[in-house]
Order: sequence, then structure tokens, then C-alpha cells
Amino acid sequence: MKAKIALGLLMTAAVALPAWSADWTVGANVGNVPWEFQGAKGDFVGFEVDVVKEVAKRAGKSVDFVNIPFNGLFSAVQSKRVDIAISSITITPKRLESVAFAQPYFDSDQSLTALTNSKVKSLADMNGKVVGVDTGSTGDMWIGQHQNEYKFADVSRYEGLSPAMLDLGSGRIDGYLSDIPAVLYYIKDKPQFTIVARIPTGERYSLMHAKGWPMGDQVNDIISKMKEDGTLGAIHKQWFGTEAAKESSTLKVSAAPK
Repeated sequence: MKAKIALGLLMTAAVALPAWSADWTVGANVGNVPWEFQGAKGDFVGFEVDVVKEVAKRAGKSVDFVNIPFNGLFSAVQSKRVDIAISSITITPKRLESVAFAQPYFDSDQSLTALTNSKVKSLADMNGKVVGVDTGSTGDMWIGQHQNEYKFADVSRYEGLSPAMLDLGSGRIDGYLSDIPAVLYYIKDKPQFTIVARIPTGERYSLMHAKGWPMGDQVNDIISKMKEDGTLGAIHKQWFGTEAAKESSTLKVSAAPK
């Protein structure tokens, strides 16, 4: 497959660590709306930014965020260049072989987005067409597993939702496969785009850290308390405008995945 890397807002080729020494360095793929992106004042904002800031506050730690392309987050955690990584990262058995996660705090599926006026109305309509996806994401993995079934003509890979949606809008790709919550948030005021397929994958997001990280158990306990006292539910409502489902990972306490 031909791979195309589109440069997104504030993407960096190398990881620049903060000039001052925070207790925790948090890696994030900035531009991943509404999870982590740059606010009007130039600061990092988003659902997961709020989650990590609250976890750090309760742990008595200071944090600094560094911008890292999604595919680089895994090596950054493994090499301990960052303490925590966020970016709507799905917990998978394969990833658990090399990194660790706190308990999940968000449930998700994949989706296919197309232009509202295009002929693409389903996954079947992507036969012979170009699909976009985020590099190294679970959507990227899904495409690799279903390439023969849906017969995509080509795959264009991106470092974030915004550049992919720009290419979709200009017709450089025919469909964009990505996590459904982020796409729903992005297109809510953009009628030119529509989700033509929800792809059930049963994904769950959490913050990622190195295996054996000394703070891992404490962080997981803090997330449990944030679920129990309603803090995580409040953050969810702030960013998505709705109450989290009672049995969702946002509200239901669980153990850290092994």
C-alpha cells in the first residue's frame, strides 16, 4: 500500500521535552479533538487533558504536555521519555504486551465518514476508493485486517483528524475511518460531512504508561475515586454535552487491564 503522511497542526518530527522539570511529562497527539487540542490561548485543552490534570492534582504532581505524533507515543512511553501518554488510545492485548494502561474511562467504536453529497453511503461503496486513517491507530489495524474484504484502492495515513478531514473535504480521499466520538464532535457544525457507517469494535480508551511504573497503582485508584465521586461523569458532560451511560467505562470502576 502507498502511505501518505499529512502534516497536521503543531506536529513535530522529534519529541521536545519541556524546559522546566515537571513531575510528570505527558505525551499527546495534539489536534485530536475533543481529547487533546490547542485552545484559543495556545494551551492544551480537551477531555483527556482534564482527566490527566485532575489525576495529577490528586496525586500531588505537576504535569507538562508534549506534542508527539500518535505512532510515536508507544516508543516514548517504553523508553520513559514520557510518564503518561494520552490520545484516545485503545487498550488492546497486543499493546499490553509492551506497555501498561490504567482502567478504561471511555468506550468507543470506529466509523467511516464521507462527504454528504458523495456516492459513498456505506463501507461497500469504498470498493476501489481511497480511505484515510490515522497512522498506527486501531482504525489502521482494522483496515489492514479488512483490506481484501472491502478492496480499498489505496490508504492515506495521517497524524490526526484535522488534516484527514481537510483532505476528505477537498476530495483527495473518499472516506475517513476513525474513532466515532472524535468525528461526531468535529462534524457537529459541518453538514458537508456525514458518518456513513458505525463499525462496532468495542474499544475502550485509557491513559498509557510504562510497565512497572511506580505510580501505576495509585493512578488507577485515583481514577476509581473520580468515577465514584462523579468527577469523570462531569468531565464527560462538559465535553460531550450528555450524561455518560451508567454501564460505560466512564462511570464503572474496574481493575487496570493485565
